[in-house]
Amino acid sequence: MGRRLGVVLLLAVLLAAPAGAKPGATRLTIFAAASLTEAFQSFDRNETYSFAGSNTLAAQIQQGAPADVFASASPQYTQDLYRRKLVEKPVTFASNRLVLIVPKSNPARIGKLQDLSRGGVKIVIASDAVPVGHYSRTVFRNLSRAEGFPSDFATRALRNVVSEEENVKSVVSKVQLGEADAALVYRSDVTPAVARYVRLFEIPDSANVIATYPIALLKDGPAHDAAKAFIDLVLSANGQRVLERRGLMPVAANAP
Repeated sequence: MGRRLGVVLLLAVLLAAPAGAKPGATRLTIFAAASLTEAFQSFDRNETYSFAGSNTLAAQIQQGAPADVFASASPQYTQDLYRRKLVEKPVTFASNRLVLIVPKSNPARIGKLQDLSRGGVKIVIASDAVPVGHYSRTVFRNLSRAEGFPSDFATRALRNVVSEEENVKSVVSKVQLGEADAALVYRSDVTPAVARYVRLFEIPDSANVIATYPIALLKDGPAHDAAKAFIDLVLSANGQRVLERRGLMPVAANAP
């Protein structure tokens, strides 16, 4: 009962106060996928965040980097850490979907997804080890089997890749700055600030990938109770609404 009341009070303080206002609380070290940057900072900018590719963060945890919470854009990495007994059992807290973005000026004159296979189009994606990079390649393969797309669509689109980035924010930046003609990114990455510089194309549900986001508590984290309260906040109804406002798809809330 006491812990439950504590979570409720934490929710009230965090959601009523400005970002960063959590006086007297333990500062957490939170490792999170780059696509969670805006969402997690909405909870509290005062925490110590490390945003990067999920694969990079998982490797750092394996090497002993100190952290309290790990939130990944793929279950693969949290499950691997769980098997290694480095984190407690992960729980899914959100999901995401991919979209295509092109610069607002659209120099390659991309008007539909099929145009990604045209010669001369400069595509940027994340490396295959990064969840969004793996998902992007899956989408290309799915489109190769979709009606209205050439069967070699994936081969031709991947031939147009001019850069492979270490995380999704780098991918977005390349398009935003006009250094690439197109990219596949998460919907949550098309923030209002980004939307001023890019145009968005939806990917058909039949070809899209739904990215599942798990979160886990580090077993040897220095701030165990505060970290547990943060995870409870993310899973709460109010926390889920914060994630939804940031473009993620929430899961059913399981806390008040």
